[in-house]
Amino acid sequence: MDEAVAGKRNVLFVDAAHFVFGTFLCSMWSIARIVVRAASGRQRFNVLGAWKACTRELISITNTTVVNTDTMCELLKAVASRGLVGPITLVLDNARYQRNDIVKGLAKALGIELLFLPSYSPNLNLIERLWRFTKRQAAYGKYYPSFADFRAAIQNVLEGIPTKHASDLKSLMTLNFQVFDDVSLLAA
Repeated sequence: MDEAVAGKRNVLFVDAAHFVFGTFLCSMWSIARIVVRAASGRQRFNVLGAWKACTRELISITNTTVVNTDTMCELLKAVASRGLVGPITLVLDNARYQRNDIVKGLAKALGIELLFLPSYSPNLNLIERLWRFTKRQAAYGKYYPSFADFRAAIQNVLEGIPTKHASDLKSLMTLNFQVFDDVSLLAA
C-alpha cells in the first residue's frame, strides 16, 4: 500500500456483490401496523468490481446470471485495458473462480499480480465497504416494482461514485485497517 500511495504501484481490491431483488427491511418502529410493499422474485444483479484504492475508481463487470472464471477473466482484461502505469496488484479473497489456473495464467500473461487474502478476512478487502454502502443506498428499506428498476437503482449508485457519493465515500473508503500487535492465541 505504501507503493500505491506513492504512485509507484496500482492496488485494486476485487470482489463480487450479488444484489438480490427482494425486500431488505431496515429498522422501523410503529404503534400502528404498517404494510410494507415487497418485491417478488429472487433475481440477482451481480457486480464483479475492482476498487482502485488511491484514486477511488471502480472498474466493474455486471450480469444477471453468475460470477465465474469467465467473468473474472473479463475483469482482468478490463483492468489491463485501462493502461495503468506501473505494476498492478489485485487483492482478492479465496473464491474458487478467482483462484484457479485459468485466472492465474491470464493474470500472469497480462502482467497483473494476484495477492490472495487469508481465509475469512473480508475486513481486509476494502471493496466490501463499497458493497455495504451500495446496499444501504439502493436496497435497504426501498421497494422497486420491477427488476429493471432495482438494477437501475444499483447502477445509479455505482455511477454516482465519482460525483454524487464522492464525499460520503471519502471517509468510508480510507486505507485504515485495524492491525493487532503481539496477539496471543488461545487454543480451545
